[in-house]
Amino acid sequence: MKPIYKAVNEDLALEALVEFDEKWGKKYPYAVKTWHNNWDGIKTMFEYSPEIRHVIYTTNTIEDFNNGVKRVTKTKSSFVSDESLFKLLYLVSQDITKKWTMPIPNWSLILNQLLIYFEERLEKYL
Repeated sequence: MKPIYKAVNEDLALEALVEFDEKWGKKYPYAVKTWHNNWDGIKTMFEYSPEIRHVIYTTNTIEDFNNGVKRVTKTKSSFVSDESLFKLLYLVSQDITKKWTMPIPNWSLILNQLLIYFEERLEKYL
């Protein structure tokens, strides 16, 4: 799948998707079908630079967050109320985000590129 989302442009990504379909389509028909069915949304990614796209498709932060929540909640079999669950999840999220100290590689370049696309949205945060 890497050749698809790491393609330089949409045309090359579609070629990579066809190759992916030829190689894996019989074994994983649903995965290929999902890519085809959602292509209109996926192709938007190719409007951005490779640096921005990497930030879009990288899931390390999400996986780290989910693992942190799982670590705390796996020992709990039930909660007294929904509110107690929400409080625990809030505290866990606060603890997890404190550990996010690694900067995004090439952030200054990415920020400048994002300002080109979304200047009006980002102005108030800078």
